[in-house]
Formats: sequence, structure tokens, C-alpha cells
Amino acid sequence: MLKNYSDLNAPARDALQEIGNIGTGNALTALSSMIHQTIHLQTPAVRIVPYQDAQELLGGAQTVKVGILIETSGDMNGIFMFLLNETFTRQLLEGVLGKSTIDLREPDEMSQSAICEIGNIMCCSYINAIASMTGMQIHVSVPSSCTDMAGSLLSVPMIHFAQMGDELLFIENCFRINACDFVSHVLFLPELSSIEHLLERLGVS
Repeated sequence: MLKNYSDLNAPARDALQEIGNIGTGNALTALSSMIHQTIHLQTPAVRIVPYQDAQELLGGAQTVKVGILIETSGDMNGIFMFLLNETFTRQLLEGVLGKSTIDLREPDEMSQSAICEIGNIMCCSYINAIASMTGMQIHVSVPSSCTDMAGSLLSVPMIHFAQMGDELLFIENCFRINACDFVSHVLFLPELSSIEHLLERLGVS
């Protein structure tokens, strides 16, 4: 029985890496269609990291990020959080809305809706990958978004899942759009029982 994410063995981590690869590939296709531009992607990195290390990997606790949060239920209980830097967010919104002057701290209704949709696409790409590989029934909440410092954004999922320890699954994606490189992150915090169910469905022990 898993007590924390670090108990996952090599086959289990490989399975999560494969889900990350498939989910990111699906997200790439959807985002490219949304912004009508080609997006290139490096192989995503899937890691299990302590909370404090996650802050540093995001550039430090005070680095401003745009966070989109989705909760899952059904066969997979947990949280997905998609984190973007402000430059990448503006690049995506310009492609979706055709405007570059956007106040991310207080976005208008259209911009807010577009931000949530981008996060929804990213997170659901991973959720759909899990569902298609396992047959699990996974329900998702309406996404919520916020622009804040990384430390503040990370405190939200950690408060929800403090009983599982101070670790999280951390997926880093490196994108290239129009010769500009961007990094985004997906934080995946499923309940440990859901992880065990997932691995059982995948035949991984």
C-alpha cells in the first residue's frame, strides 16, 4: 500500500511518464488548433518532487504564474493544476483572441474564459489519456484560474492533500512557438488510492 508518491517503483514511474507523454501530445494538438500556429514540444519530464523543490522549479515562490485548477472525481480523485508564465499566457491568448494587451491580474470576461479553456484543454488531455489507457471513469470540475505568486498557487493543492505528505507529481513541458521557447507545468495530485487503482488497471505492480 502506497504511503506517499516516493514509494512508486520504477515501472510505476515509467507508466506515469508514458501518460505524461500521451497527455502532452494530445494537449499540443489541441492548443495548436486553438491558436492556429504550429507548436513544437520536447519530451515532457515527469518527476516526483517535494513541495519546496516544486517552488524552485517554477522559478521561486515569488515568481508570478497563471494557474488553472481542476478537481477530478469518480475513479480518480485528485487535483490537476496547470501553470503558465505570463509571457506564454499572453502568447496563447493573442492566438486565441487576436489581442496582446491583456491584464492577467484582472482579465476581462473573455480573457478569463479563454485562460480557463486553455487550462481545461491541458488538464483534460492528461485525464483523457488516463481514461483511454485504463477505462477509468473520471469526472472533472469546472476549471478556476488565478494569477499569483507560485508559492501562493501551490498552497491551494497542498492544503487539500496535506495528509499525503509534501510531494507532488510534477510534469514539465518545453514548447516552442515562432522560435520562442516557453515552459509550462502540470501538477498532478491524485489520492494514493487512485494511483493504486490506476496502476492496477495498467497491470503495473
